[in-house]
Amino acid sequence: MPAPKPTRNLSKLVKEIEAFCVEHASAANVAKYSRYFKEGYQAYGVDFEETHAYKKTLLEAHAELGLAGFLDLGDLLFRNPNYEMGSFAIILTAAYRDRIGPKEFQRVGKWLDEGVRNWAHCDVLSGELTGWCLAQGSVKIDELGKWRSSPARFKRRAVPVSLLSLLKTVKNGAPLLEFIRPMMLDEERVVHQGLGWFLREAWKKQPKVVEPFLAEFKDTAARLIFQYATEKMTPEQKARYRRSAVTRKSSRRA
Repeated sequence: MPAPKPTRNLSKLVKEIEAFCVEHASAANVAKYSRYFKEGYQAYGVDFEETHAYKKTLLEAHAELGLAGFLDLGDLLFRNPNYEMGSFAIILTAAYRDRIGPKEFQRVGKWLDEGVRNWAHCDVLSGELTGWCLAQGSVKIDELGKWRSSPARFKRRAVPVSLLSLLKTVKNGAPLLEFIRPMMLDEERVVHQGLGWFLREAWKKQPKVVEPFLAEFKDTAARLIFQYATEKMTPEQKARYRRSAVTRKSSRRA
């Protein structure tokens, strides 16, 4: 007779993780990192090295959870507003990312609807989970389609940030530019940063493809996008993407 599977008590495990964070809390670390978060930073202040060491302990002690179990755990961890709890949700799930398919991809995406409250979690999730899956080909770009118009700003930001991983694997970046086109007039700052970051990296790889795209939006898209997108350009190159005199005058009147 096979051995019975251990009963999953995820609520208890959440409390254990929380107790670890309280034990290793550091007010100095909270003060140190809070300046990077305009939206606010609620955290215990656990050191990065301690977090990752404990991650290894959790993965070894609870291997029976597998991907499904750690996704369930992540749902609970993201209910806690403290930074480290969301971090554990992401890094524990990332240990099983090679098993993520479209269904699990969208499950992770739900964390961006409510659980993710800051740019750092968005970007780590995009790099370690969603972007990785896109680059590996286990999930197609179509899975990001509805994210572009999501009411959740960090879910929209996750689109261009996830595409950074895919950008490294494709020879022609033009389809990726077309994919983000509907987002270029987005009104959220965090989305502008993500778009600009993506466009900067795309320009470094294929400037002749990206430059006409930038020129198309120079008078309509947020200037912060262009601040990021043109960061590596020469002053002469940047000048091409300044708003026209008429547009600048209209903006001042508005």
